[in-house]
Amino acid sequence: MDAAELRAMQAPIKERYKQDPSAAIITLKAKGSIESEGLSCKVETGRALAVAGLHPATGGSGLELCSGDMLLEALVACAGVTLKSVATAIDMPLKKGLVFAEGDLDFRGTLGVDKEAPVGFEEIRVRFELDTDAPQDKLDLLLKLTERYCVVYQTIKHGPKVSVNMKRI
Repeated sequence: MDAAELRAMQAPIKERYKQDPSAAIITLKAKGSIESEGLSCKVETGRALAVAGLHPATGGSGLELCSGDMLLEALVACAGVTLKSVATAIDMPLKKGLVFAEGDLDFRGTLGVDKEAPVGFEEIRVRFELDTDAPQDKLDLLLKLTERYCVVYQTIKHGPKVSVNMKRI
C-alpha cells in the first residue's frame, strides 16, 4: 500500500467522522472467563483464546500468558502498525524494522510483600530499530507522529479514567 491508497481508503471514514463526530466514538471490549482450573483466565482475543495466568515471579508456571507481557505485546502491536501507517502516509520507505517494549515491575507490590512498593509498571520503554535510507528529519517526524497516533501508547501515557464494579451472576 502506498500513501495515495492509504489516503483513499481513509478519506471516506475521516469525512464521516467530520460530519458526524459521534460516529467516531467506538467502544472496544474484552472478555475473559475464570471458570477453568488453576489460577488462570481465558481471554477471547477475537482471533483465538488466550489463557492468562500468574507470572513465574508470582508463582505461576510460565505456561500461561502473563497479563503484563500481553500489555507490552499490545503496545508493540499498536506502535508497529501505527509506525507502518505513518511511514506509508509520509512516503518513507522502510526496508525492515523491529519494535521492542520492555517494562519494569517490582513484584513485591503485586504480592503485598511491601506496601510501599508500587503495583504495576514503574517504567515502560519502547524502541524502534529501522532499516531505512530516510534522512534524520524524516525519522524524527516518523517517531513524533507514531507517538502521537499510537492508541495504546497514548492510553498508557495519559491514563484514562478507569472504573471497576462487581455484581453477582
